[in-house]
Amino acid sequence: MFIIDEVKKKAKKTKGSVVLPESSDPRVLIAAAQIVKEDLAKIILLGKEEKITEDAKALNLDLNGVTIINPETSEYLSAFADAFYLRRKHKGVNPVQALETVKDPLYFGASLVKQGKVSGMVAGAANTTADVLRAALQVIGVMPGLKTVSSTFIMPVPDFRGEPKVFLFADCAVVPNPTAEQLADIAICTALTRKAIIGDEPKVALLSFSTLGSANDELVDKVISAKAILDERKVDFEYDGELQLDAALIPEVAIRKAPQSPIAGKANTLIFPDLQAGNIGYKLVQYIGKIKAIGPIIQGLAAPASDLSRGCSYEDIVNTVAYVLLLAAQQKYK
Repeated sequence: MFIIDEVKKKAKKTKGSVVLPESSDPRVLIAAAQIVKEDLAKIILLGKEEKITEDAKALNLDLNGVTIINPETSEYLSAFADAFYLRRKHKGVNPVQALETVKDPLYFGASLVKQGKVSGMVAGAANTTADVLRAALQVIGVMPGLKTVSSTFIMPVPDFRGEPKVFLFADCAVVPNPTAEQLADIAICTALTRKAIIGDEPKVALLSFSTLGSANDELVDKVISAKAILDERKVDFEYDGELQLDAALIPEVAIRKAPQSPIAGKANTLIFPDLQAGNIGYKLVQYIGKIKAIGPIIQGLAAPASDLSRGCSYEDIVNTVAYVLLLAAQQKYK
């Protein structure tokens, strides 16, 4: 795909590091070896060194340059447990429970991110999205100023009206029925993700079945309220809503339906009103349009921890590491 090589070039320049907690999965080991071979990032694998070394040998992999940490014997374990206890004691977690929890690779990996030992975490090849997000939320938390963790898919279209174009679709994987405030958070996060990964200026469309008052319904009202919240927050990207998809993307339609809109006909970042619309929308483009859907990329955390599909390939893991590095670099200098 035309976007991947450029993203990896930018990510390599960050000189970052990523933890991969799921060392028992062969795809993760293959990805780790490939990442080090490409000099894309420093990699930490979590698990018992003897088992990882044995598995790598069986796969004929060279893991020279990869750091292996066993959470159960790590020098960081006590400090991570203390930090987790302080963060979660109001939820009834005691010190013994905290110690056992952070021995879990997902929680240990998230702790490495939280404590600044690595740039980010990539997991989900062998764990559910719910498990990955639970660890990330409990350890890392939400980005300051926001209340919502969401996701985006990168949709690179090789030929959109005669030229290549990259779209971001959100939220298609995490928040089932966002409130107006959550929609505003999702729009802000997705704009930040676009700036970090794609590097151009977001033009954000808040999608609906109505364009700027053409229909009246409580579903439309939610999108209108989200736009008002963005107005109040004085965000630093262009946006508009509510917009129908054709008005958001097609200049000829935009002229008729939304002639005063700053982004109608030019949108590159699409915010769907709920998870049903988003999930159906990206899969229609993926399977009928035969477009590669990259993601989901988790956004809105205080530091990057991204999820993978359990059906992912090792290449998907490598690419997700690149996205996480760019998100981390953006948050570092924000």
